Amino acid sequence: MSVAERGPAVARTVSLPVPARRPSPSPAKAVVVIAPLSLTIALGLWGIRRKNTMWGDESVTYQLAHRDLSQIWLTAQHVDLVHALYYAVMHEIFGLFGGGLLTLRLPSVLAMSVAASGVGLLALRLAGPRAGLLAGLVFPLLPQVQKYAQEGRSYAMVCALVTWATYALVVSVPHRTWWRWAVYGSTMLLACLLHEFAVLALVAHGVTLVVSRVPRPVLSAWSVTAAGVVAGLLPLAICSAGQSGQVSWIGGPVRLRYFLVVAVVGVACARASLGVRGPVRLSVLAVPILVLPGLLLLIASLVKPLFVDRYVLYSNIGIALLLGAWMDDFHRRQQSSRNAWIAAVAVLAALVPPSLSLRTPQSRSNDVTAIGATVRKEGRPGDGLLYLSGQHRILTAANPEDTRFLTDLALAQDPVSSNTLAGVELPAQDIAARMLEFDRIVAVRTAGAHSPTNPQEEAKTNTLRRHFHEYGTTHVNGARVTVYVRDHDPSPRADPGSSSPGESGGVMR
Repeated sequence: MSVAERGPAVARTVSLPVPARRPSPSPAKAVVVIAPLSLTIALGLWGIRRKNTMWGDESVTYQLAHRDLSQIWLTAQHVDLVHALYYAVMHEIFGLFGGGLLTLRLPSVLAMSVAASGVGLLALRLAGPRAGLLAGLVFPLLPQVQKYAQEGRSYAMVCALVTWATYALVVSVPHRTWWRWAVYGSTMLLACLLHEFAVLALVAHGVTLVVSRVPRPVLSAWSVTAAGVVAGLLPLAICSAGQSGQVSWIGGPVRLRYFLVVAVVGVACARASLGVRGPVRLSVLAVPILVLPGLLLLIASLVKPLFVDRYVLYSNIGIALLLGAWMDDFHRRQQSSRNAWIAAVAVLAALVPPSLSLRTPQSRSNDVTAIGATVRKEGRPGDGLLYLSGQHRILTAANPEDTRFLTDLALAQDPVSSNTLAGVELPAQDIAARMLEFDRIVAVRTAGAHSPTNPQEEAKTNTLRRHFHEYGTTHVNGARVTVYVRDHDPSPRADPGSSSPGESGGVMR
């Protein structure tokens, strides 16, 4: 064979292959990300101001996030250490965008929107595009998700971080690359540092891997990562254990019914033939994260009451995954989509009343805006102001103008300078002496709450009982505002020109 005849064969042998392009994201994946994100933002912005009202926990966020970072840290040494990182984050956000009501709540709206996209991607990976879209759209419709998407607290951020940590876990199982496990671990640790009870999701993840019978190297990688998360959380957990009085208000499970209902519905959905993709089945991932965190809190509550529904808000990831996959399975089994449409319309109609209710001031256990406004209305310039108990001072602290012309009778050092939430109060005998200098006292107490037993609170109640009588009480959402008048004053509503001791005329503006 001549050289000329061999030439073409040589040319074909040495031709360079064309580099393969990475596949671009599919349209289905884009829809699964964008549709839940958009729906959650829309629902989050709807009625986000709640008629310009704020409730007690949000008021704490508002107050502490306006302090310097050093003050936040010093305050956390006394109280709310578990939320210190969140307050620091909100401090920076307030610095960038201003410290208004929208700025307080918008981070939660955005965090929950990111969580919704993560739920959609999880279901897409485990059960297909339609299940992913349905799960992502179901998530923001859940009443509990709608509620905390509009609240200036850390729970929406924790939910978003746990969602994406769960997604990182599912992705890490087949690939087994170290950096994926690092992403999973760091995301879980950040969630735990924002709220300690996020660590219960770690337990759910471990159960998922064990039940899925993943290879031993995967289980070992998860174990090492989980140990790192626990080690990173341990210093915070040890220090915050000394502030366990922060949850002393929990007398029993708070809003347990919602958890029980969604757990039962989720387990029922898991019995259906849900889509199976990859080494981890959707039901094996969703049921543990739905049931275990709340169940563990309930078990712990046998020793010390700890169960509050928002502490395990991320459990809604599980019910959204299960409902999305179940609806996908239901749609596939139906010869006609008519029944599916009827069911969807019925569910949406049932969600309208709770969705409307959640956007009213009455949807929260108290309304500090209304409490402060009532104090301003009932008090006169120069009146005494008394909190029963002193820790309830936070109920009017968000707007100092409401108490500007009143004298706080028990306060020795204000909250900011004392690096506390409610300030430092005077000794009992000094409180009683100051009370007797005033003819009118406006008292603030939370509805249904009993003052703690300590000398200061006993001095307040005893002095009111012996030397004052109740002139009038105004009930507002979560509190009572009562005007007390000295017994020797026969005309509590005297002419503004009256020169009674401790009382000044004029009209509040």
